[in-house]
This record gives sequence, C-alpha cells and structure tokens, in this order.
Amino acid sequence: MKERITISKVMKWLQEVKDPEIPVISLIDLGVITHVNVDSNQKVQVEMTPTFVGCPAMDYMVEEVKSTLKNKRIDNFEVNVSFKQHWSSNNITEAGRKALKQFGLAPPPKYDLVVDIDILEQTPCPFCDSTDTELKTPFGPTLCRAMHYCNSCKQAFEQFKPV
Repeated sequence: MKERITISKVMKWLQEVKDPEIPVISLIDLGVITHVNVDSNQKVQVEMTPTFVGCPAMDYMVEEVKSTLKNKRIDNFEVNVSFKQHWSSNNITEAGRKALKQFGLAPPPKYDLVVDIDILEQTPCPFCDSTDTELKTPFGPTLCRAMHYCNSCKQAFEQFKPV
C-alpha cells in the first residue's frame, strides 16, 4: 500500500523549490505558495500567487512545483496560479527574511498599510545594519526590488519592496 500523502509532507517537499531570481529563498518562505491541500483521493492541490501581476518567473515557478511533485512520485496533482488572495511582502516568513538579508537583499519591513514611498527610505543595510542609507531609485532590476546606497559601508544594495 502506498504511503499516505499529508499537507505537511507536501509543504516540506515544496520548501525545496527556490525562487529563480533569489535562489536562497523557497517559494514557501517567500509566501508565493498560498494554499496546499490533499483531498480524500490523495490529490494534491497547490495554489500560488505571484509577487506582482505579470511576474516573468511565475511560469517557471509553477513548472518547478510540478517537477518537485513528480519527483516525489505524486501523479495526481493540480497547481494553479490564483489571485483570490493577493500577495503581500508581509507573507515572507522570518526564515525568508533572514535568507534575503544573507543574500544581500534588505528584507521589506512588516507594515499595516503602505501609504507612502517613505517606507522604502527607512531601509537598514543588509551588510552592516546601518540606517544611514538612501533610496537611489524605487525601480530595481525586477519589479519587486528598489536600489539603495549605504553611507556607512559604502555598499549599494537592493531592497525587496514592501507590497
């Protein structure tokens, strides 16, 4: 008899799937995988929400999730991109925030409501933790990043934007 599939097993497997643009953070820790279910017929259902509408990496991420499930010998599954629940940078786990910082990306601050670009300007440097930083541009190499400069350690760095 085949071993029973559980949600916790699937979540553990999906922890292996990394963001293609930030390969130190899993899609679970990034908060892109928003729902996992295993029904009574052992069908695995995964819902994903992109960080930004039109995220160019979304198709790749979906294929990586499917590939991971296939590698675990799961053949009854469905992976869907959904906008039922919008993605927020508050969805990033503490482990994800640490991984971003170790990668050299300033993690976004937790917030209740983003109402002003000032939230981007109060960004600690991921290299030296100084708050003597300045926003150079809110437009980084991807839609989800902004560019900063640290006046203390003289390093340019990216911040994962709060959304």
